[in-house]
Amino acid sequence: MQLTHASLPYAYDALEPHMSRATLEAHHGRHHRAYVDKAKVLAKEIRMDDMPLEQIIQQAAKNAHQRDLLNNAAQAWNHAFFWRCLRPDGGGRPDGDLAKRIDATFGSHDEFVDVFTRTALGVFGSGWTWLVIDGPGLAVMHTPNGETPIMHGLSPLLTIDVWEHAYYLDYQNRRPDYVAAVMGHLINWDFAAQNLARPRLAASAAGPQIWNSAGG
Repeated sequence: MQLTHASLPYAYDALEPHMSRATLEAHHGRHHRAYVDKAKVLAKEIRMDDMPLEQIIQQAAKNAHQRDLLNNAAQAWNHAFFWRCLRPDGGGRPDGDLAKRIDATFGSHDEFVDVFTRTALGVFGSGWTWLVIDGPGLAVMHTPNGETPIMHGLSPLLTIDVWEHAYYLDYQNRRPDYVAAVMGHLINWDFAAQNLARPRLAASAAGPQIWNSAGG
């Protein structure tokens, strides 16, 4: 993934009534753009602006003096990934290998949704909740603020943004309603299945290696 502010894969009003045009215009059009613009400036200062975004994040995570770059680059990556985790007429249940892995890890799809939802609601303050590949199975995890699983060598399948700016215009302080709407009506299981088939980080003896995807 390159450090760019790409257009959404759907119209700003395509996720209504579960996520409004006003929310997407503010969230994608302003918040996400600000992270990208700031990360570009900081990356250019240290001649990292030509690197893939994943590599910028992993390099900055090793340097305590590059925390500002790390925060903005990771948030740029998280948001680009999040938009593709959503789709009009989404929700429902996955099938194929992803469904089998979810059942094997959590016991059932309903149990997974319960774990994922409780994790998202339990994030104190701002952050993200993720479904990630964990060895032969899967795991649900949360990251605070702008952290991302790829900082920890984990390959994500899907995420939900639980920063207040992701839902406050539509749901005010009702995070449970927002999470339920995303899980029930917007989650893009096809994208999650693609990420399972082609992990963004492939483990090797030398440690996690960046999967150089042409797509975000």
